Amino acid sequence: MLLKGGVGDAVADLKRQLDKDFVVLGSGDLIQTLMHRNMVDEYVLLIHPLVLGQGQRLFPAGSPMTPLRLVGEKPTTTGVIIATYQPAEVAQVT
Repeated sequence: MLLKGGVGDAVADLKRQLDKDFVVLGSGDLIQTLMHRNMVDEYVLLIHPLVLGQGQRLFPAGSPMTPLRLVGEKPTTTGVIIATYQPAEVAQVT
């Protein structure tokens, strides 16, 4: 599906029309836009056990301060941790 117009408005309209959850995989620019509009209900982060030192940040300088609450975690056999966070104002214990 091709979205037209401003991405934030287009995603908000699509969510209203379909009444479904959306998943964003690997699009830093899109997620930044949605974060600035408080449209992210849940973050599922895969934390890998290595240090790189560079790369695109999920929360770059100037991002709005968003208190998050850990609502789930699962270690994998490879050492990756799957951590699920929700913004503190919508967090529910799962």
